[in-house]
Amino acid sequence: MAYSQQVEAALRALYHHPDAPVRRDANKWLQDFQRSMDAWQVSDTLLHHPDSNLETLIFSSQTLKAKVQRDFEELPPEAFVPLRESLKNLLKKFCKGPNKVRTQISIAMAALAVHVPAQEWGGGHLNWLINELGTTPEYIHSFLELVTVIPQEAYSYKIAAHPERHRQFLKELVASVEVAFNLLDSFLAFEELHEQVLDAFSSWLRLSNGIPVSTLASHNLVQASLAGLNSDKLFDAAVNAICELIHYTVSGSPDDIQTQMPLIQVLVPHVMGLRSRFGASLKSARGEAGMGKTIMEDEEIVKGMARLFVEMGDAYAQMIATGSQESLMIVDAILEVTSHPEYDIAAMSFNFWHTLQLILTRREYYGSFQNDATIDAEKERRLAIFRPIFELLVSLVCFRVTYPQNYDQWSMEILTDFKRTRYAVGDMLMDAASVLGGENILKILSNNFIQLATRNVGNDASWDWRPVEASLYCIRAISRAVSTSEGVVMPQVMDLLPKLPLQSQLLHTECLTIAGYSKWLGSAPSAPSFLPSIIEVLIRGMTTAPDVSTAASLALRNVCNACRDKLASSLEGLFMIYHEAVSGQSNYKLSNDDALQLIEALSTVITALPAEHAKRALESLWMPVVTPLQQVITQEAQSSQQMNANQYTVPIDRIANIFRFVNLPEVVTDAFQKMWPIFKEIFVQRAWDMITMERLCRACKYAVRTCGKSMAIIMGNMLQEVQMQYTVHHQSCFLYLASEVIKVFGSDPSCANYLGGLITELFGQTVGLLKTIQEFTSRPDIADDCFLLASRCIRYCPHLLISSSVFASLVECAMTGVTIQHREACQSILTFFIDIFDIAMPPTGNQYRSVIDNVILVRGANLTRILLAGLVGALPEPRVEEVISVLLSFARTYGGEAIKWSQEAINLIPSTTITNEERWSVLQSISSAASGENNPGFTCSLEDLSDICRRSKATQDQVQEALQLLSYCNHSP
Repeated sequence: MAYSQQVEAALRALYHHPDAPVRRDANKWLQDFQRSMDAWQVSDTLLHHPDSNLETLIFSSQTLKAKVQRDFEELPPEAFVPLRESLKNLLKKFCKGPNKVRTQISIAMAALAVHVPAQEWGGGHLNWLINELGTTPEYIHSFLELVTVIPQEAYSYKIAAHPERHRQFLKELVASVEVAFNLLDSFLAFEELHEQVLDAFSSWLRLSNGIPVSTLASHNLVQASLAGLNSDKLFDAAVNAICELIHYTVSGSPDDIQTQMPLIQVLVPHVMGLRSRFGASLKSARGEAGMGKTIMEDEEIVKGMARLFVEMGDAYAQMIATGSQESLMIVDAILEVTSHPEYDIAAMSFNFWHTLQLILTRREYYGSFQNDATIDAEKERRLAIFRPIFELLVSLVCFRVTYPQNYDQWSMEILTDFKRTRYAVGDMLMDAASVLGGENILKILSNNFIQLATRNVGNDASWDWRPVEASLYCIRAISRAVSTSEGVVMPQVMDLLPKLPLQSQLLHTECLTIAGYSKWLGSAPSAPSFLPSIIEVLIRGMTTAPDVSTAASLALRNVCNACRDKLASSLEGLFMIYHEAVSGQSNYKLSNDDALQLIEALSTVITALPAEHAKRALESLWMPVVTPLQQVITQEAQSSQQMNANQYTVPIDRIANIFRFVNLPEVVTDAFQKMWPIFKEIFVQRAWDMITMERLCRACKYAVRTCGKSMAIIMGNMLQEVQMQYTVHHQSCFLYLASEVIKVFGSDPSCANYLGGLITELFGQTVGLLKTIQEFTSRPDIADDCFLLASRCIRYCPHLLISSSVFASLVECAMTGVTIQHREACQSILTFFIDIFDIAMPPTGNQYRSVIDNVILVRGANLTRILLAGLVGALPEPRVEEVISVLLSFARTYGGEAIKWSQEAINLIPSTTITNEERWSVLQSISSAASGENNPGFTCSLEDLSDICRRSKATQDQVQEALQLLSYCNHSP
């Protein structure tokens, strides 16, 4: 009783105390209480107590539900019956509410059914519930809610039961479906129960594949669901049930659809009978008819009708695609949904149109036809039927992208929603383009734009830019569907863009349209005549507003990439723009990212130049960036104050883009050599500054990628600096730069001596930094880049790493850190292990196997235990698949030894957690893998083991304690 009073006091503090610290302390106390053994009895007592208030009842019911779901194994076996009786009595007590409490108790009872097999309920879960609750009218609401909840828990993995028990429970429910249907059918005699009956029917339908379709088609519950469409009170429940029935008809293989026709022929006419009602609401929404009920009153019903039409469309899309007259009636209904002025309603249909166009246009959906000729004929027949429909679809969605009059008064949230709507419409237009063809839809969309734009040329003072912008946005949205050879519409569009009046949103869309059609500009014979005026549009965009400048920079990048050969003669003018823009003293509104886009644009044009011209052009590109960087270096060297990292990173990022996008190895190598003295000064001056070093190493990485072997002349100097600075400052970016060098030069025999010394030094330093899991956790970037480098060494120069003095200590280090929670670092370590095991296998294994064995065999037992601990809880669940891959590779490499180590580790898991049968199943899977068999059950078996050991926090803690990692860091190879 004292504990109960503490709970009530904590709840009062949590919900009513004015001081936040007191509320936080109360919340923590209550969370700790919920994890305790006392929570069972206290929650049960408070729920049965007649004076408990609503807050106490809700908290206690949630606690009891969670305990049954997650901690049922805390109880002795004999506690099952008293717990079941208590839950039954609580359902009786709360049969009339509060509903929140009754629902939690129902879920708890359902969770109990998952834990305890049907035979222990005396005739099965459902029969026991019928006998105890279902025969008394007073408790019928609790009983029906429980009958609704139980099938919903069939796929719930919040319940900490063994995976096999989950599967058995699902089989038990499937076997009870007919009993449940008959039971629910009997309650249809009571009109006031119809809503609950339909809700329960929906839940059980998900498990009803064993019911003959002829039986279901004429079932009273189906008739009741269809009749519910005529009742506002039952409408939502009826919609849910009918949607489940629709899913039921397509839950088998596509070939089974004909067997479902008796049910389909019952469902479709009733759903289509709602069209007149939906049409009336559509007219009301458009203001085309007398309102009757207001849209607000009807909104949920309208959504329900729209949902039914769309669910039918999604389910029967393949039948609809055949173009039969009956199926086109469903299409007409979905067109009405798409045309609804409320976006939330219209958007329900978008996925259907996407699915339909896939079925119409992709050959894999014509598999039933015998040869290419019949496929082509059938495909053309279907497209001919649906092209007018998709043309209509285009006209129904385009209006949604037009800015309204008051858009400038919108909040950021509303503006974001509007942009999402435009993106969705753009996707719809691409779907339509797949059916209509890019050129055809371009003609449809361009008519309005050309008329509006032509009409408004020269009318800067009095014109409405919004419909012009909307039409252009739609043209832009289909750019990927338009052929680069299109020569009728796009010349007219490109000719009009420079003539449009200046308006920010319109100019933004103009720039993005140019970006979208840049490949057309690169291929069209008439493009050279447009390019000067198109560049003028982009320059105008760069001087307008930040978001327009970003779009213009993107467009210029795309245009330069697509038209690099055509723009060589314009390079001088482009450089003038560039010099003004990067100086920061012009009217250009370029952000740092925009400047990077501009550099990329010029870099692609330079790449198309002859080598001698490219060398001079490249110098013009990097000089305006390097000069201020040199000034910053000099200024910091002469000053006692440290410069801001941003003064270094901005020009370094621009240099990085030059190295990345000027794809001329010898020319870039020459530029890098000229810049190297400056880079070296930065290495020396700012090696302590992680931000600057990361950016500088990234620039060097791009230089290495672009230059490749031609960079050998300067590589030694750079790596010497990397090695020296890493020894002092331990920046992870040095490791990543080294891994890029290994990729290029690792297989070069002439570099072996130097690279061998480099990786020995880098790994030796890193192993000294990462001696405990705590040190891994505090330096995850170093761990990540260290083992990325290690994997790259194994792939490109295994002879340098495996034969080195640091290999054994590196494996030890990986074993220490493999359970790090940092995602990328953990992935890098696991990949490193896989690379080791894979290279130990033939044919490469003959060369390296003995060295690897010397390192692995003495550590195999510990490594297996560590990996197993990661699988069953030491690592987050998303890492399970990767750990399984390591274990599979390990088993295949070390065969019988791996089986022995696995058996030793798995035997440490307590028998209270895993059954002998489950233990045997895992070991059998590992044995199969070790023998080289291709066993598809390996992954499933280990995933089950992970689920078993993670099923509750208490179980997980118990397993981790049993698998407590041995102290292996002092093992010598």
